Amino acid sequence: MAEYQNDLILRTIKGEKTERYPVWLMRQAGRILPEYRAVRASLSGFKELVETPERAAEVTIQPVDILGVDAAIIFSDILVIPEAMGLPYQMIEKKGPWFENTIKSVEDLKTISDQIDVADKLGYVSEAIKITKKELNGRVPLIGFCGAPWTIFCYMTEGEGSKTFSKAKSQLFANPEMAHQLLDMITNVTIKYLKLQIKAGADIIQVFDSWSGILGPAEYSEFGMKYVSRICEAINEVPVTVFAKGAYYAREELAKLDCQTIGIDWNMDIAESRKIIGADKTLQGNLDPCVLYSDFKTIEMKTKNLLNSFGNQRHIANLGHGVYPDTDPEKVKCFIETVKEYAKN
Repeated sequence: MAEYQNDLILRTIKGEKTERYPVWLMRQAGRILPEYRAVRASLSGFKELVETPERAAEVTIQPVDILGVDAAIIFSDILVIPEAMGLPYQMIEKKGPWFENTIKSVEDLKTISDQIDVADKLGYVSEAIKITKKELNGRVPLIGFCGAPWTIFCYMTEGEGSKTFSKAKSQLFANPEMAHQLLDMITNVTIKYLKLQIKAGADIIQVFDSWSGILGPAEYSEFGMKYVSRICEAINEVPVTVFAKGAYYAREELAKLDCQTIGIDWNMDIAESRKIIGADKTLQGNLDPCVLYSDFKTIEMKTKNLLNSFGNQRHIANLGHGVYPDTDPEKVKCFIETVKEYAKN
């Protein structure tokens, strides 16, 4: 493993003794920073930023310089996978992703492919990782990521964001064979894509299952966890983190995954989660992002309460979901500094 000036997160993931808890934030590279908005404004939009390696690398490094986090996460988007498979998307300002075409039937599967050259289709991500690694120069490790197959499936079948993803969910009940075929295709491409990221220099991989919580336990086990498990088994070069938002009911099953870290959201009690998941995995999370709207004193108190709840076990401090775009960066710094100043007993 490469030498790092700060390898706190890697040591924590391995269960080694550390002097303090590492800290980073989901969505740290982005909208909360004026410096990010300046880079974004110089381009045509979000997708151009994702697809321009030098600029993606620049905004990836900003939180390391400005916020002082213990890890960088490559600036990209989970929806690069469907686009590489042949289902392009647009990112509409203040609305989110939108797909002109969606997958509604087995017949529609013929319009996409999992037999693609990921280095060709997604080379801009691996190039951004290479540039970032060079620029970071060993300061902190770099996290690569993907969307979990079920979450990607949601967008490919629904075509846009949704509170219920009822079109996506309906496919599981009305057309389970097609659902499994599509999930299998997404999984195949995702594994190749993650290996591309690792080859380019990603030190950790995080799998985001943002919409796991809209499924019931039986459906998530069949249509979600099964495919996440395949990814975890295939990625053995670097540590893997699985973040299944809202899937509090699946913690026992998550504990059995061949991964090193489980991300938990703010609905999952730390002590209860540790009891369910056990001492052999690192936990990551789980401050409610809305805490960062309160005053500095409250943020400090809530952060210390969170850290006290870790019980000196292997834990990465983070939010329970991505930081919200209108959060004051100074409040984010308050959270990060409180974590860094908190010495383990």
